[in-house]
Parts: sequence; C-alpha cells; structure tokens
Amino acid sequence: MKQGKELKTNPMTSGERMKAVVDKRRPDRVPFVPMALGFCAKHAGYTIGDIYESPEKSFWAQVWTQEIYGYDGSPTHIYGSFPACEFGGEIRFPKEEWEQSPVLNRFPVESEKDAWEIELPDVKTSGLTPLTIEFYKLCERHHMPINAPCGTPFTWAANLCGVGQFCRWMVKKPDLAHRLLRLVTDYLLQFLQYWVDTFGEGRVNGFSSMPTESNYVISPKQFEEFALPYQKEAHEKLQQMGITRFLIHVCGEHNLNLPYLAQVPLGDETILSFGHEVKLTDAMKYFGDNYIIAGNVEPAIIQGGTPQQVYELSRKCIEEAKYSPRGFILMSGCELPPHAPPYNLYMMKKAVDDFGWYE
Repeated sequence: MKQGKELKTNPMTSGERMKAVVDKRRPDRVPFVPMALGFCAKHAGYTIGDIYESPEKSFWAQVWTQEIYGYDGSPTHIYGSFPACEFGGEIRFPKEEWEQSPVLNRFPVESEKDAWEIELPDVKTSGLTPLTIEFYKLCERHHMPINAPCGTPFTWAANLCGVGQFCRWMVKKPDLAHRLLRLVTDYLLQFLQYWVDTFGEGRVNGFSSMPTESNYVISPKQFEEFALPYQKEAHEKLQQMGITRFLIHVCGEHNLNLPYLAQVPLGDETILSFGHEVKLTDAMKYFGDNYIIAGNVEPAIIQGGTPQQVYELSRKCIEEAKYSPRGFILMSGCELPPHAPPYNLYMMKKAVDDFGWYE
C-alpha cells in the first residue's frame, strides 16, 4: 500500500471539483461520491429512519459525515420504493437493525381492478413529497444542488404492485403493465414540473436508480419493449422542461441492456453510475464519450472485506476509468452499506489521494 502522495498545495473545493467534471474540464483529482445515506445517520448518532423522516437530521448528518471524510457530492433525499407511498401504499420507516430504507407494508395496486382504477395522486402533497421538498429547501438555503427523485418509469411501475406481480403481468397481461407504465410516466413528468416550478428552471437535477430493469429480473427483449420507450419519452420531455443534468444509477446486472440504454437521450452533463456487475471498461465503451462514468466498488466488500481489499478495488476502479473521455467519479456500486466499517470508507478516500490526482 502506498504511503500517500503529497497533496496539492491548492486543491479544488468539492464544489469546484464537481463543477469542473460537469463542465467538461479536468479537475485536480478524481471526485469521490460514496452514495452514503444510512451510514451518515449512524455516524452522526441518529437512526437510519431519521434519514427519511427528518429532513433536518438527514441534511446535517450527510453534511457532517462528508466533512469528516472529505468526499465530494451533495446531500440527497431518496428512498427505494418510490412512488408506492405517493400512490396510496403504506410504508414504515426503517427501525430494525438491518433495515436500510423504508419498508413497504402494502402496495397501492393489489389486483387487476386496482391497476385499472388507480389514479394520479397530488404531486404536491402525497406520500413523502412534502418531506423531500423540505429537505431540498435546506439544500437551497445552503447553496447546494437540488436533486429531485425522478426514477425510471419501469422501476416506478413495478413498485406500485410488486416486482413479481409486474413481471407476471408483462408476460400474461401486458396491457396491465403498459397501463401502469403510462400512469407513472405521466406522474413523473407532472412531479418534476412541480420541482421546476418550486425551485426554478435550470436549478433541478434528476436523480434516479434502475434496479428493476436489471437482467437479474428481466430480459433485454423485455427492456426494449417495456422500459425503453417510456424512459426515452420521459428524458425527452424532461429536457424540454430544462432538466438536463442527471445522476442515474444503473443498479445491478445490466450488461445485456447497455446497447438499449445507450439509445436514451440524456443530457450531456449526466453521470452514469454502475453496479459492480458492469465492468467500467464496458461502461466507457458505450457511454464514456458522452457521459461521466461513475462506480463501482462492490458494497459487500466495503461492508465485509478487509481495508486492503477495499483499497485495492478502489485503486483498480480509478486506474481503469480515471481517463474516461467525459470524466470519472469513484463511487460505491450502490448505496454505501450503513454498517460498513468507517475505516473502509477512509480507505476508499485514501485510494483517491494515492491514485486519483491528475497531472
């Protein structure tokens, strides 16, 4: 293990570093964004539930943890089963030791009848939206980015009825699957318009994750038929609203989907983050010329591996993608595990300090 490169005398601030990457300029070093949520709560002495139900605690827990470890990025407020609660489902905030995000107790769509009859909720008042808006008003007051949860239509549609049920409907009753896809696409566009109206055109970034499109769940043919058309429509219309910057986490095994995902029109300031299942060299092959590539240290190793393993995986990621044409950001392959040893996060930052500087 290296003893550490002497740090530059005038390094960029985190904000300057991220802006340089987005603006197609070379930063001083590779930015490091670990996607830490529950980890921050535990580090600050809060519960993981506080990340989702207390905007004030969530914001400051993320700010304080970032200050301690010196990583980049900005606070965010998202949860995995969105928008099930917004459409009338029931969730509970994480309370048990190993729960990482809100748990869905009841889906808003439990039958075919529900699928046909469910209607668009009020984008301003439903579910956790008021809490999320409150969180980003804190960000606005502190001159930080506004990262609206914009999801993908496919993952959002599956969250309304459950992944298993949605997959059965794709095969046996595709009209029901398309009904939910149409509904959540319309909701997504109304929801993001509300964010633009609230924070101003040009101020809103989109933050989305696409776990349900993974090839662990669906085939590339199903991706092409059910996911791709709605995702293309959503991004075309979001850019017309002035939302041109996205962080999209391509979660899990997506190797066979990459040629289709490359057809989605994303803004040229977009960051594509990949799970460890996708090689960074493959991500660069499809997207490196147009989008910022991010990833992808395996979360299981960050939680259960040795510090040396975490350091080596981080080094490998940096050396593979450091010179990606449009830029590179070191990230974990999904959310940083809340129970990860703090020293392992330090070792990721150490690898950046040892291998991430640009000449």
